[in-house]
Amino acid sequence: MNLDAFLELLTQRGQRALAEAEELASRTTSVTAVSTLRRTYSAELASAALTQASLRARAVAKFGEDAARMYFTPDGLEQATRPEVAARRARRMAAAAPGGRIADLCCGIGGDLVALAAAGCTVEAFEHDPLTAAVARANADALGLSDAVTVHTASAADADPRRYDAIFIDPARRSSARRVFDPMAYSPPWPEALKMADVAPAACLKVAPGLPYELVPDGAEAEWVSWRGEVKEAAIWLGGLSGFGGRGAPCAEEPGAAAGHGGTAEGRFLRRATLLPSGVSMTADPALAPAATGPVGRYLYEPDGAAVRAHLVAEIVAEVRGRLLDPHIAYITGDEHVPTPWATGYAILEEIPFSGKRVRQALRERNVGAVTIKKRGFAVDVERFRRDLRLSGDASLTVVLTRIGDRPVALLCEPVPALAPV
Repeated sequence: MNLDAFLELLTQRGQRALAEAEELASRTTSVTAVSTLRRTYSAELASAALTQASLRARAVAKFGEDAARMYFTPDGLEQATRPEVAARRARRMAAAAPGGRIADLCCGIGGDLVALAAAGCTVEAFEHDPLTAAVARANADALGLSDAVTVHTASAADADPRRYDAIFIDPARRSSARRVFDPMAYSPPWPEALKMADVAPAACLKVAPGLPYELVPDGAEAEWVSWRGEVKEAAIWLGGLSGFGGRGAPCAEEPGAAAGHGGTAEGRFLRRATLLPSGVSMTADPALAPAATGPVGRYLYEPDGAAVRAHLVAEIVAEVRGRLLDPHIAYITGDEHVPTPWATGYAILEEIPFSGKRVRQALRERNVGAVTIKKRGFAVDVERFRRDLRLSGDASLTVVLTRIGDRPVALLCEPVPALAPV
């Protein structure tokens, strides 16, 4: 889909083509849909309409009913923030600068700029790709927010961050249809993004959850966000948006630190984990000692990934009055069940020194035919292990594969009710 074809899609004729494409896509094959549309529309418009119809269908899982009004590119849809996550971040930015001017320096298809505008901000957005910039404008218009949004076809480097109350940067993390994990290969690269943030009164940078700790600036707040148990992003809050300043415990350790590390009296940046949709948030406790380790108890807790990324496992250990099975692995055990939104709880039925034969025999004795397999600190091909079990019973269990010191173990478990949806 090129720019001219997309702009034609926004015309009255293009809207008819798109409506027909969506109807055809719902009841026929792609070949038939192309052939049918080509009888009335040009090849370029027919292709653009069918591409957009396909992307809207995929976008429903992320954007819900708004997907039917929005426009997408394949890469833009892939990188776009879930609306609930974007809305929560936008409310925080709007609260720090009520009615303020926000610059979205890498706006993509506009998922974050429409969230910022809906939160009451005036947004000036920058996108270097002409097609993607046009999609962002179309989305602001489709959602009734165009009066609060200006989209420039320009790169982030063309903006002056000092002119705004705050800036938001979501660097592109895809290249040639492949996801980019190296922050130095972001667009703009991580050092350039930080330079822009340094001169702005306040800034928020959206990054992949695996951003190395050594790349987080001094005095920042690093927040890992989980949506219904799946870690979606990290946000680096700087300047007037940072929560750094004596609350909680900043962090100076490397990502390979022990799972049971507690707070520190001194450090470089604040760690935070947030669960959505509940909005529950946790920061490190500076007075907390490293978590103790101990034997397998009656219950197992699997901490939420956002808390693990933020090195807040020790805080969860304290909350559930538990202990770690191993100081370097984020599995917690305890002798009582303490419901918490920060971890999934399991009742431990049996501990087995690991061997495929022993696990298979124990599961067959319990008439288990379906298993959920979880692992941490354990090198095993999960799907191959599942096939090798060759189970045929009626019951179901969770099998947790982990390591305690140098000893591999399997824990047969049953989930226990969660405290509340997260």
